[in-house]
Amino acid sequence: MSKQKPPVSLALENLNVPHRVFVHPGPVNSLEQAARERGQRPEQVLRSILFRVSEDEYVMGLVAGPAQISWKALRSYLGQSRLTMASEEEVLAITGYPIGAVSPFGTIRPLRVLVDPGIFLEEEVSIGSGLRGTTIILKSADLRQALGEFDTVELLTNPS
Repeated sequence: MSKQKPPVSLALENLNVPHRVFVHPGPVNSLEQAARERGQRPEQVLRSILFRVSEDEYVMGLVAGPAQISWKALRSYLGQSRLTMASEEEVLAITGYPIGAVSPFGTIRPLRVLVDPGIFLEEEVSIGSGLRGTTIILKSADLRQALGEFDTVELLTNPS
């Protein structure tokens, strides 16, 4: 088995951002399983979701846990009447990462990042590493610093 360092870890090292790499013992089949194996709650697991805004324009949304994206809020914020989630092929082509390992760091193309403020509510969070079955765990304050410029947007649906 290869001891390859995840690309997101390399990107964070270049930014001098403290973090640790966690490798899951086997396949990960759910957000809840991922959180449990990491010693976290689902709210600490961040999802990086790539959206296709137009033919060649993409944005990445960062959200915490299992909550649902508010398409209405996202369309309104971006001033778009239509947008879609990027396909598996688009995600790989734009980020360089497979679905399930996506992160805003070290992507092939620079991306505008939309951050739901809920990702900063936990002291420690985990994000995609660029490799399936492996994650990056870091303090949310370090994540905020590493992201640099980002847009804060209420991206989640309001629980009813």
